[in-house]
Amino acid sequence: MKQRTVLVVLFDGIQSLDVTGPMEVFAGASRFPDAGYELRTASLDGAPVRSSCGLTLVPDGSLADAPVPHTLLVPGGAGTRAPDPALVGWLRGHGPLPERLVSVCSGALLLAAAGQLDGHRVTTHWNVCDRLARDHPAVDVDPEPIFVRDGRIATSAGVTAGIDLALALVEEDHGRDVALTVARHLVVFLRRPGSQSQFSAQLSAQTARREPLREVQHWITEHPGADLSVEALAARARLSPRHFARAFQAETGTTPGRYVDRVRLEHARRLLEDTTDGVAGIARSSGYGTSEAMRRAFVKALGAAPAEYRRRFGSGSAHHV
Repeated sequence: MKQRTVLVVLFDGIQSLDVTGPMEVFAGASRFPDAGYELRTASLDGAPVRSSCGLTLVPDGSLADAPVPHTLLVPGGAGTRAPDPALVGWLRGHGPLPERLVSVCSGALLLAAAGQLDGHRVTTHWNVCDRLARDHPAVDVDPEPIFVRDGRIATSAGVTAGIDLALALVEEDHGRDVALTVARHLVVFLRRPGSQSQFSAQLSAQTARREPLREVQHWITEHPGADLSVEALAARARLSPRHFARAFQAETGTTPGRYVDRVRLEHARRLLEDTTDGVAGIARSSGYGTSEAMRRAFVKALGAAPAEYRRRFGSGSAHHV
């Protein structure tokens, strides 16, 4: 069995979930035969660090004594805002050595400061994308995906996206079945592909304040194949169509039509990724009606037809079209 070492860099002000999320994924994969990871944590001097939530993390040792790992993982957190120059210097000298260099959330700021991301396409937490692009113009910052793989460099968006990236790395190392089993064990709802937006329809839109509008938002999400016209949704909210459309946009920041479009696209993507359902059936259950209507929506939003999307992100099994 080829055991891959994963070294997680610790520092004061770290986001604890950036550490524990990916580590739980790798630890879960290690329960499978021939899928082992050796997990280690290290701080600059080997001393405990205090996370942004107040949790104290005790490292296995110091960075100076750590051997070169297969995967070097740099978490994010408030401690990336004014990083220790010695930590940046260590990353500058040691970042080129591992086979994989990974950041979670604002950990990309540390790697960029150490010159490790120049010339690479990367992502990070949406809240620091502008800063990363401004301070490091040689880095190609993409604020949309939840994670990006560019050669040996892998970067992820905020917090829980580190779990998605770790699952993708496990799949790369040991196959989809192992990654999906780990995801289910962790009760992760979906093993999301890196191209997925940092914002789902529910996150990108505000939650309506008034109960009838909130109920409509939930109804849309749970029934993408239903009649989701403005008239039908307004009837559920017991409002006139004009009043409903105005109130929905005022409280959620988007129109009913755009919200419905995004929910349907997400629903169809999930089915293409994780099932072998036929494209025609997915189109109907997602509210598109026909395969052609779904194809147009996918090409417009993602630049790829459903069949191509499934080939790239699906299970790899034989699919019905």
